[in-house]
This record gives sequence, structure tokens and C-alpha cells, in this order.
Amino acid sequence: MKLAAIQYRPPKGNPDVARRELLTMINAAGEAGANLIVCPEMATSGYLWSSPEAIDPHAEPSTGATFQALSAVARKHHAWVVCGFPERVLPPGSQSPTHHVVALFNSAMVISPEGSRVATYRKVLLYPADTVWANPGWQRTIFPTAFGRVVPAICMDINDPRFISFVHQTQPEFIALCTNWIEEGEEIHDYWRSQLQGWKGWLIAANGWGPDGNIELCGQSAIMSPTGEVVAAAAPLGNEVVMFDIGPVIF
Repeated sequence: MKLAAIQYRPPKGNPDVARRELLTMINAAGEAGANLIVCPEMATSGYLWSSPEAIDPHAEPSTGATFQALSAVARKHHAWVVCGFPERVLPPGSQSPTHHVVALFNSAMVISPEGSRVATYRKVLLYPADTVWANPGWQRTIFPTAFGRVVPAICMDINDPRFISFVHQTQPEFIALCTNWIEEGEEIHDYWRSQLQGWKGWLIAANGWGPDGNIELCGQSAIMSPTGEVVAAAAPLGNEVVMFDIGPVIF
């Protein structure tokens, strides 16, 4: 059983290029045998946006171009893929991709090894920068796989007592964390470990890196074991595929 975290910095506001680059990295993970591949938060667009009008041209439905591209690669490698993206929700029956927007969400799509969309998780606890354009989600999700149960999460969830309580109650075997963690001078692996005390599973944290507007993302994507050990990690800067083989999983 192999886990993969994709550390990636997308070109700001250029989803077509971002999808191509993400596919290259996901393909590399799949060819190396990854069974669960996690990509960053807002991986197709960049993170900071000033308004709904600014992000809307780069948002898409949960079955849009990003899903279509990632569905094919998930199916090719028979791997689970979790990827953050800006989600646009349209009213029923709407034919326009850019008008009459019901809501925008900071979301993560969950794609099965068969290429189907299993879930779209919408970030519940928004960071202040999200609140200028995104609506909060309201529902956690957990999905079964052949190797255990996986909970998708997005960045600030790690700071949400409601999420921590959900994890403690359900005790999933894996958390797939799509994040754009900001550089604040702290040791992020220690922080994630401390926040998740009381949970005994594998954390796959896929982070962005480098500047985005007036913030700096800290990279250091990581895979952490049920004992809290960092078994694989990326550098603070640079696109990178982080992988770890956890061995056979028996339930």
C-alpha cells in the first residue's frame, strides 16, 4: 500500500496549465504504484482571491474539466485521487457556466480507482482569506476503500474542534489533507501532530509552496504515521511527489 502527497504551486489563474502539470505529477505517483494520491488545496487556481468575481472565471463544477482529467488518470493507475479546487455550484437546469451562480466553495474532489466521483468535500472552517469569496461547507465525509476508511480535509480543518471530534469518533485509517499552509515560523509537522493527538492513523498532507499574493506557503508536504512520525516529507520550496510504502494493510 503506497501513499502519495503532491506538493504543487499552480500558475495563478491558469487552470489549463495547472491541470497538465498536476497530471504529470499524479501520473508519476501512479506509475510508482501509489494507491492514494492527495493534491493541495485550490490546486488548479492558486489560493488568494479578492472576491467571488475574481475567482469565478477559474471555478468549475465538481464534474468539470479537472474531474474529467483526474478521473482518467485515477482509472489508468487504479488509484484514489483527492484534489482541491474552487467549486462553482449552479442552479438546477442552468446552462451557463458563468452566470446565475448559486455558490462558490473551497472544495476537494474524491475520485475512485474506477474514475467515479465518490464525494465533493466543501471546506467547513474557512480561513479569513476564504471568507471574501467562499461559502462554508457543512458536512464531513468519510469513504471506505479496500485499504481502510479515508476522511478528506482542507487546511483549517486541522484547527477545527468539530473536525478533531469527528476524527476521534470515527477513527479513520487515513486523513487526506489538501492544504495551503501559510509560513508562520512554526514547525508545521509538530503542530499537525499535536492537533491530531488521540487519533491513530496515517496523515497525507499535500501543501502548496512559495508566494501567493502577500502570503508565503510553507511547503513541507508530509506523510505521517499512526505514531506521529514523519516518514516522508518535501522541502519547503518546489514541486515534489512525496511517497511512502506502508506495507500490506489487513482489515
